[in-house]
Amino acid sequence: MADSYTPVEGGGSLLLAWQIKNKKVLIVGGGNVAAQRIVSVKIGDAQVIVVAPESGLHHEVKQRIDHGEVTWRNRTFQDADLEQEGGVDMVLTALDDHEESLRIGHLCRQKRIPVNVADVPDMCDFYFMSQHRDGPLQIAVSTNGRGPKLSNMIRTTVAQALPPNAGDMVYYMGELRAKVRQWEPKIEQSAKRMGWVTKVCEAWGLHGMARWTDAAAKDSTLVDGLKPYFDSNQVPTLEMVLP
Repeated sequence: MADSYTPVEGGGSLLLAWQIKNKKVLIVGGGNVAAQRIVSVKIGDAQVIVVAPESGLHHEVKQRIDHGEVTWRNRTFQDADLEQEGGVDMVLTALDDHEESLRIGHLCRQKRIPVNVADVPDMCDFYFMSQHRDGPLQIAVSTNGRGPKLSNMIRTTVAQALPPNAGDMVYYMGELRAKVRQWEPKIEQSAKRMGWVTKVCEAWGLHGMARWTDAAAKDSTLVDGLKPYFDSNQVPTLEMVLP
């Protein structure tokens, strides 16, 4: 049998929506980069620990400490920080001290703790991608460490091409999927549920879904109004369901 599968192109990254809720993330450093890292991981509801002396704290980092958003250890990094209070799940270094950053990176790898060493791609188990956020919608672009500015430009271009209510559209699609599970809760009907929602998305298209979202935001009964079509496994046109 002749090979018919698309060849795998290596050299990329495994792109994931990493669930870090309540995971312990240790950030070493308190400057501008640390401030950015705090925001990145707090989006995922992580428990953040910042290790940095007060003298070097960025004003945003200090504000988040004052508001109780992060735990703060007012000193330089100690090896015991990786094991203290049950250990940590991730380490991010944001230091001007290159040698200390490398040392921490190697220490994390010895302990199999995922680590990102700022500005040292070879010592990063993962990169931070350029991200667009709109409610439940997150879009990330990676150049695998080769062009951060280019990542930002591509991300901006993609975001500008989306409907203005793209985040709301994702929210209401989640509401529709939840309703479908209520309408047909049997696990053996999962193929029908997923298939029908998929066909609706494909039939209406992105901008059609945006129109339906605007209407559903004003009239919540529009979601329940789709039940007869689901029951009969039919996909209505937008004109059939919009007021």
